[in-house]
Amino acid sequence: MNKVLLCTDMDRTVIPNGRQPEHPDARQRFRQLCALEELCLVYVTGRHRQLVQQAIVSWQLPQPDYAVTDVGTKIYRLVRGEWREMLSWQKQIASDWRGKTHEELQQALQFCPELVLQERSRQNNFKLSYYLPLSANREHIFAAVENQLTQLGVDASLIWSIDEPEQIGLLDVLPRHATKLHVIEFLQHHLGYEHHEVIFAGDSGNDLPVLVSPIQSVLVANAEPEVRQQAQSGARKNGCTHALYLAQENFSLGGNYAAGVLQGVLFFAPQTGTQLKLS
Repeated sequence: MNKVLLCTDMDRTVIPNGRQPEHPDARQRFRQLCALEELCLVYVTGRHRQLVQQAIVSWQLPQPDYAVTDVGTKIYRLVRGEWREMLSWQKQIASDWRGKTHEELQQALQFCPELVLQERSRQNNFKLSYYLPLSANREHIFAAVENQLTQLGVDASLIWSIDEPEQIGLLDVLPRHATKLHVIEFLQHHLGYEHHEVIFAGDSGNDLPVLVSPIQSVLVANAEPEVRQQAQSGARKNGCTHALYLAQENFSLGGNYAAGVLQGVLFFAPQTGTQLKLS
């Protein structure tokens, strides 16, 4: 049997909460896809667990087998309706913090007044999240933040994305090995999937580490032009253009949101898409 490990972002990927229209049949067909026996569904999102659960109900999304939350810093397995955290992942990424606490990192970055700490619900032991105005000198601030964290001895990744409805920048400071890319690779090996059996779908800046990697990835059509350009240039630089698929509008359901995900599955796993008569 052909197996597929489908890892997908939520907001503006399978959740149609961007400004572009959604095909009325897209989510229904997505639910049909995820009901296939050979498909294992993983949500990979910046949302925390409670917001993931709310979104599943509010947007009538299929229940996942696993949920990667908080931009890759937590993994949950859904077992008979119970969300069980995989603590082995927390142990693995903890070493990047070099024993430093969330509070110590926060104090070290107080030098930058443009960084506004996000709500407590958006923080955890290995995720320090800020708002940053889109007008801010991003390159200068990122360089200063990286320098400060290096002096502190912390091995970190800075993940940038944009909250489109609020038109505000989002900066997540994560352990170096806690990006969406690292957590998908962790799950792939943990669950025993081959490289050609993994597909990722996303739309935003915090999806770029995966989109420019060797992992088979689809960028939905409603992604911002800047992200599309960064994904293409990053994939070229890394020699991974073969692994990046850009969803197109000439698909029967269009290319926005869940329709783009379906289109990517049809491209990378045509035998699975054929079962749903996708075209």
